[in-house]
Amino acid sequence: MPSGPDDSRHPGAVRLVAATFVLIAAGCTGSPEVSATATDAPAPSSPAATASSASSPSPTATPEPTPLVALPDPAHPFTADELLTAMRESRRPGGVPDTLETPAIAAAVAERLWTFGPGGWATSSVGGGCGPQVCSLEVGGTAEGALGEDLYVFTIDPASGAVSLMDASLGGTPAELVEALDAAARETWEGSLQGLGLASIAWQPPPDEGTFILTYRSGGEEGSPGVTLLLDVIEGTAEAR
Repeated sequence: MPSGPDDSRHPGAVRLVAATFVLIAAGCTGSPEVSATATDAPAPSSPAATASSASSPSPTATPEPTPLVALPDPAHPFTADELLTAMRESRRPGGVPDTLETPAIAAAVAERLWTFGPGGWATSSVGGGCGPQVCSLEVGGTAEGALGEDLYVFTIDPASGAVSLMDASLGGTPAELVEALDAAARETWEGSLQGLGLASIAWQPPPDEGTFILTYRSGGEEGSPGVTLLLDVIEGTAEAR
């Protein structure tokens, strides 16, 4: 039989085959666990991102302003049923027209009535009248220790039941707050109140609670020179009106 090729005569071919076998063997014995671990490892955090996160301050709530004068929360003097009863039992001359004595109108009016603080009115009165198309309703009261009376005047369309507040003259500021409100106005306003005395104070209902109208005059008479200020004790401002 013929013999195979003599490898001794081709030493380069033997080395090439051996090298190829070594490369193939090395590729087949690679560790899949090592490869998976390298692929699944999380990327390291950016130093810049870490520093930014550590240095970012946490948000803080803006503090509420401290009022110049501590005030009670306003309150409603009547429920709808209580006001309806007061309308029906009114002792004012002429009383209240029957067309206004409805639960819906009483509820709409009661919602717009406020007193300075939760104490309510010690005395109150209700009266009204109607013209050809529009009616009016006056509701007033005086609280214990108040400087004056609170008076609300409403216009009412009896056909639709629409209720509108036409005027509010609110003199029921507690007497014990007069000195504090006067001092706050004098300290806050940029002008001068030298030689002027406090003649009157009117408080404002929601949404303007914490606001007062202070009138200063040089004499006791109504027409004497003076200044009227709008004082906001919550915002800490005073301006001439």
